[in-house]
Amino acid sequence: MTQFYDFEKVELKWQKHWLDSKTFEVVEDANRPKYYCLEMLPYPSGKIHMGHVRNYSIGDAIARFKIMRGFNVLHPIGWDALGLPAEKAALEHGEHPEDWTRSNIDHMRIQLRRLGFSYSWEREFATCDPDYYRWNQWFFIQMWKRGLAYRKKSAVNWCPVDRTVLANEQVVDGRCWRCDAEVISKELPQWFLRITNYADELLEAMNSLSEWPPNVLTLQKNWIGRSEGAEVEFALANRSESIKAFTTRLDTIYGATFLVLAPEHPLAGAFAKENETLRRYIDKANQEDTRVKEEGDKEKTGVPTGHHVINPFSKEIMPIWVADYVLMEYGTGAVMAVPAHDERDLEFAEKYDLPIRPVIQAEADETSEGFSNAALLEYGTVINSGEFTGLPSQDAITKMIEHGERKGFCKKTTTYKIRDWGISRQRYWGTPIPMVYCSQCGVIPVAEEELPVVLPRDVQITGKGESALNDNEKFLSTSCPQCGAPSKRETDTMDTFIDSSWYFYRYVDPTCKEAPFRFDAAKYWFPIDLYIGGVEHAILHLLYSRFWTKMMRDLGLVNIDEPVVNQLSQGMVIKDGAKMSKSKGNIVDPDAVVSKYGADTVRLYVLFEAPPEKEVNWTDERLEGPHRLVHRIWRFVDAQSDALKTAEPIEGGEDFNRVEISLRRKTHQTLKRVTYDFERVHLNTAIAAVMELVNDLYRLCETRPSRAYTWKVIREGIEAVIILLHPMAPHVTEELWERIGNNELLSETKWPDFDDAIAAETEITVVVQVNGKNRSKVLTLPDQSDDAFSEVALNDKKIKSLVADKDILRVIVVPNRLVNIVTGTHRGDVK
Repeated sequence: MTQFYDFEKVELKWQKHWLDSKTFEVVEDANRPKYYCLEMLPYPSGKIHMGHVRNYSIGDAIARFKIMRGFNVLHPIGWDALGLPAEKAALEHGEHPEDWTRSNIDHMRIQLRRLGFSYSWEREFATCDPDYYRWNQWFFIQMWKRGLAYRKKSAVNWCPVDRTVLANEQVVDGRCWRCDAEVISKELPQWFLRITNYADELLEAMNSLSEWPPNVLTLQKNWIGRSEGAEVEFALANRSESIKAFTTRLDTIYGATFLVLAPEHPLAGAFAKENETLRRYIDKANQEDTRVKEEGDKEKTGVPTGHHVINPFSKEIMPIWVADYVLMEYGTGAVMAVPAHDERDLEFAEKYDLPIRPVIQAEADETSEGFSNAALLEYGTVINSGEFTGLPSQDAITKMIEHGERKGFCKKTTTYKIRDWGISRQRYWGTPIPMVYCSQCGVIPVAEEELPVVLPRDVQITGKGESALNDNEKFLSTSCPQCGAPSKRETDTMDTFIDSSWYFYRYVDPTCKEAPFRFDAAKYWFPIDLYIGGVEHAILHLLYSRFWTKMMRDLGLVNIDEPVVNQLSQGMVIKDGAKMSKSKGNIVDPDAVVSKYGADTVRLYVLFEAPPEKEVNWTDERLEGPHRLVHRIWRFVDAQSDALKTAEPIEGGEDFNRVEISLRRKTHQTLKRVTYDFERVHLNTAIAAVMELVNDLYRLCETRPSRAYTWKVIREGIEAVIILLHPMAPHVTEELWERIGNNELLSETKWPDFDDAIAAETEITVVVQVNGKNRSKVLTLPDQSDDAFSEVALNDKKIKSLVADKDILRVIVVPNRLVNIVTGTHRGDVK
């Protein structure tokens, strides 16, 4: 009777053993190659979800594989613990944000341990620990000293429900990414970090990120939005002011028929003071989400200002409009509109009956200067453009810039879509910005020796829009670090993307008190070899973390330019065709599934269902497959345990028979295939390969083998199964490894080498065709001559009967795959 597999007992046994024996705790070791494997840290919302399970299962499989390959593997975990959700929960449930957060961390830690992940738990920390966010404040002060941190008034995205500032990336279709409230524009004094100082380097360094997903790099490139062109100054007619507009297509300036200002442009506001219609339009346009404005299919609207500018090249007087399709964030917030050669300008001009004048002739169209119903966007030959007529577009741009620079109304310019990072948040549960307002000295940073500025416990979360720190007089009142006069602290807290921009450096030495981390520890462990997380973090997190590394490099804290070698964006886990969410009612509780099937089954399921970068469409029924695999392997070892324990290892020189050679070949082919799959993180195909080997082992044991040599190769095969499956199903494999008589921990066992000679096919199947139709299959040796393949095919019993009375005209051989015998008429039919 096969012993029942009690997965809960086995899994808890090995989880305790790994934790007690500190199996996955590591230190720097110059004599071993390092591997830093990391998954994006979770927000402690209360429960892990299946997206977490998949992300962490991928990372854990690779970490365990690299350990067995001899690497010194750092695989840490922590908690992204500050932010708005905790503050909202405090308001809704009457809990303090810290109590809510710490309680969630305790619960989620248990969940992660129950899944058996190979984390270095001694390195665990939460970003709400003052010992951690102290260094957020220290970084801020260093940036302040170097001019990278500054404060100014700025129009911000304001969520009226969460009552806080949102970054542009946190506004989706005009609504708050968390509560779905409609976002409005509001002007507030804000703190910024000069990420734009690194725009060129962030862009150019992407050329070195060859192991990053192309879509992630594209998203970052588009967000940085570098454009090379010219800045042209348009003087206002009958006024002393001028408007600067940026264009990448100066060759089209003679086709400009009007100028458009963004609603936020300062002159638009000035014009609105004398134009009530314009004022109302601007107020409405300023409520729109920036991303909605950027959408090409959005209907464009605008209002004329009643003012005009002079085109410095053509001297033509053009009307000024304010329109919602022009963004203040790009260029100067003013656009010279050339409707014949820009789709957005064309749509706007057609709607408001504005002039359309072609000034570029397509290279393929030498006869017509007419304008069709579509904008000509390509370069061509300049027409209708004064002294520049007849020049190719690129030459015209160069000469126009030279002309404009000589005259003083134009200059060559590079612009960026990216803007400085606004980090101020009007909430309590975040890192306090370490600045003091003194009536004598102005804005002064807190003395570094007084860090951290700790969040006080005694606050009242009201949800009324200002940080609860404003109502805490003990926190608010302080002395000026410079002159000692009574002063007030800054009550805004930092965007929590500050926390996640550098947390992975803190893992190398989370108890360091003299610096954010030890330089020598970071030098050993960095860069991160594999970083796993969703593509939704391509800008919110990954771009910021790259910026932070460059900033730390300039501070002398690290000796690298980029933090991550290989970034893997894993696909989401969806159910019933939609992302799992409470609102859709399609949440799958990991605790319930683990309780029913075991951690190994759940891990195998999320790894087997799809390649890591693809979505997993969750169905409960599909859990049965990996569940059966786990139990099949258990039953196999349990049923054959005595024979496996007594089987001698293969020493070489054994006289194996054909069946034994075949199993050895399959074993080494599987070793080779799975090793390759792990190196490229194709874990679904690795599991499929192991399944095939398990099937072969079962088939052989069904013959009730008695030869000692047979049991040698069976033991070699099942050991391969156990080892290869271990990174993905560590509990059952650790137990079975022990049960077949191994004393060392499987987690510390060397990954087996494969033998190419043994893995090579000694026989192959070749298809035999007659006149192009499949008629038979033959077993033969690989890599023979064409004549040898022909002979084997013609000697096949079935083929002999088919061609016995026919003329063989020729034999076509595709080596190792196919033999096609071409025949003529029946013998005797020719008259």
